[in-house]
Amino acid sequence: MKKQPFGTMKDGSEASLYSFTNRNNVTMAVTDLGATLVSLLVPDRSGKLVDVVLGYDTAQEYLDHDSFFGTVIGRSGNRIDKAKFTINGKEYHLAVNDNENNLHSGPDGYEQRKWAIGAVDEAKNSIRFELDSPDGDQGYPGNFHIAVTYTLTDDNEVILHYEGKSDADTVANMTNHSYFNLAGHDSSIIEGQTLKLNAQAYTPVRDHQAIPTGELAPVEGTPFDFRTAKPIGQDIGADCEQLHFVGGYDHNFVCDGPAGEFRKIAEACCETTGITMEVFTDCCGVQFYAGNAIVSQTGKGGASYGKRSGFCLESQYYPNAINQAGFPSPLLKAGEPYETKTSYRFSVK
Repeated sequence: MKKQPFGTMKDGSEASLYSFTNRNNVTMAVTDLGATLVSLLVPDRSGKLVDVVLGYDTAQEYLDHDSFFGTVIGRSGNRIDKAKFTINGKEYHLAVNDNENNLHSGPDGYEQRKWAIGAVDEAKNSIRFELDSPDGDQGYPGNFHIAVTYTLTDDNEVILHYEGKSDADTVANMTNHSYFNLAGHDSSIIEGQTLKLNAQAYTPVRDHQAIPTGELAPVEGTPFDFRTAKPIGQDIGADCEQLHFVGGYDHNFVCDGPAGEFRKIAEACCETTGITMEVFTDCCGVQFYAGNAIVSQTGKGGASYGKRSGFCLESQYYPNAINQAGFPSPLLKAGEPYETKTSYRFSVK
C-alpha cells in the first residue's frame, strides 16, 4: 500500500490517498474523503494500463463539485419523494435538493466527510473505512455506524463490502457512484460501449423528477431492453417518453435472481480497448445512469469531462422504496446488521 497526501478538508484536517496494486499491476486508489474510488488502472488488450473511472486530482475538487464521482452515498442513495418518509408512525423530513425531492440523502452527504480508517490488510489489498452518523443526521433516525471495505483481488476485481448497524429503525440504502469509461476516463463519450443488463424489468418514472411510478415494467420491446448486449447509445435517442423525462438512461433496473444472492447483473465492454467489466451484487436493483447531466468540467490530469463521459451502475434498493409498499423495503430495524456487497471484475476481450 502507498499512502500520500490528498488535500485539506473543510475543517482543516488532511485527506489521504491510499493505493493498492495486485500481481497483474492493476492499481486501485481510494481516499478517506467520502470513501471515494479515485482511480482504477486496468490493462487493455495490449497490456497498457487504462484508468477507467472519472475523478479529480485533489480533495478540494471533490468538495467543490457535486457529480459524486466514485463516492459512497448514504444513508440512502437515489431519490426520496417529497424528501420525506414515515417510520413507526413518525414523519421524517430530509433536505429538498432535487426538484421537490431528496437526492442521495442531501447536501451534507457522506461523500463530503472524512471517514476513519478501520483496518488495512496489505496482503489482501484491502482497506476499511468507517463513519458514525448520529441520530438526526440528514434527517434520519438512529445512530448509524457504517463501514465500507474496498478489496482489490488478484482476479482484477474490486469488491465493496458495506456493513452497518443502527440503534433505531432507519433507512439504509448505500451505494457507490463511480462513473466508468472503459476507453479511459480521459477519452470520448461512452455511447459506443456495449452493455448487457440481466434485468427483465425496470421501474418507470412519473416525470422529469425521476420518482418511480411504483410499476415494474417489462423491458421487452422498449429501449430499456439490455438483456442482449448493445451499444449504450443505440436507443438512447429513441422517441420514448421515459428517455425524454431524464435526457437518456437514468433508471432503476430490477436485477434478475433473488435479492440477497450474490450474482452477476451486468457486463459492459469497450471494443476499442477490449476492457470488459462484469458487475456482481446481492442487491435487488441497479441504477443505470448514462451520465446525461455531467456538466463540462476538468477532471484528473486535465481531462475534459462532459455529457456522457461516463456511466454508472449503482447497486441499490429501488428509488423511493421507503415510500412504496410494493417495492423491497430499505428499512433497517434497530440492532439488526446491515450488509451488502457489490463487485466490479475486469478482463479483456
